[in-house]
Amino acid sequence: MVATGKRQCTRTTFGSMPDGRKVDLFTLTNHNGVTVTITAYGAAVVSIIIPDKNGDMGDIILGFDSLAGYLQKGNPFFGSTIGRFANRIARGKFTLNGKEYTLAINNGVNHLHGGPGGFDKVLWQAENIDRKDDAAVTMSYESPDGEEGYPGAMKATVAFQLTDNNELRFDYHAEADADTVVNLTNHTYFNLNGQGDILDHLLRLNASSFTPIDATQIPTGELRPVAGTPFDFTRPEKIGSRIDRTDDEQIVNGLGYDHNFVCSTNGSLSKAAAVYSPASGRLLEVLTTEPGIQFYSGNFLDGTLTGKRGVIYKKRGGFCLETQHFPDSPNQKLFPSVVLKAGTLFKSTTINRFSVADGIS
Repeated sequence: MVATGKRQCTRTTFGSMPDGRKVDLFTLTNHNGVTVTITAYGAAVVSIIIPDKNGDMGDIILGFDSLAGYLQKGNPFFGSTIGRFANRIARGKFTLNGKEYTLAINNGVNHLHGGPGGFDKVLWQAENIDRKDDAAVTMSYESPDGEEGYPGAMKATVAFQLTDNNELRFDYHAEADADTVVNLTNHTYFNLNGQGDILDHLLRLNASSFTPIDATQIPTGELRPVAGTPFDFTRPEKIGSRIDRTDDEQIVNGLGYDHNFVCSTNGSLSKAAAVYSPASGRLLEVLTTEPGIQFYSGNFLDGTLTGKRGVIYKKRGGFCLETQHFPDSPNQKLFPSVVLKAGTLFKSTTINRFSVADGIS
């Protein structure tokens, strides 16, 4: 791609919190003219504008035109940073160092995405907007001891970096003054066409197994092979080809896809997923150090939300690929540990790489 723009990070005002605090919006631009906007409220990605196969620029993620949309009740975590614990914890309880902790119940009988006052609903502080080689912004949040029921005071930091290779990089760090649990992710909803549904998008997941769920969407503890199931995306498959299989218990339990897939990363930064739209020619590749990736097919979008440019977000109007540790890990001894020991550093990296391609391999 020919360089056409100036690499920069600019800061503007997105609006104000109900208590009057100003909320900033940061626009990252690379030499190719690709732009990403991020708001300090929820450390949320608001837009990603990239070219299609015809060179036309378009926004490929769901969200709102103003801060008011993100503040409204019913915002389904559009673009947000999720913590302290992404995904679900069964019955809102876990035991750490022999002590049981009780969390808020905000998803049926379970705890979801850090609770009703999770990291997606707080104002983050921008610490640094200077990066020598790329446009970047770093945001941090200090979560007090006992917030949403979690032990220990914890500082979380997310560095967002847009490279000239059209990569949006997320570097997560966390430290706590007491043992706690942590699972950070980003909850961006993608639509590589910019409109319509995502059922014709082709998906490939580098995962030979997934974690099946019960009727409340809590993992059973099993690592089930994807082979021979609607969850086999080891070769490119249309998202919509098997999404309504009423004869598959897991599809029924998830109302489609809302499942954690086991990545083959071994802690190193490697490709976990790729999604391609034949209509737009846009390709998204996801690299991560995380052991899991939650594929969510927008099953709960129901047409009640009006987003950017007046678009009504209907069922399966977007998909999420949330790099993470497994759901309910604090209660699942066989899952990778999510315990953050006091004084140690949690580190995680995810890269979303965008390009125009003729297909997906």
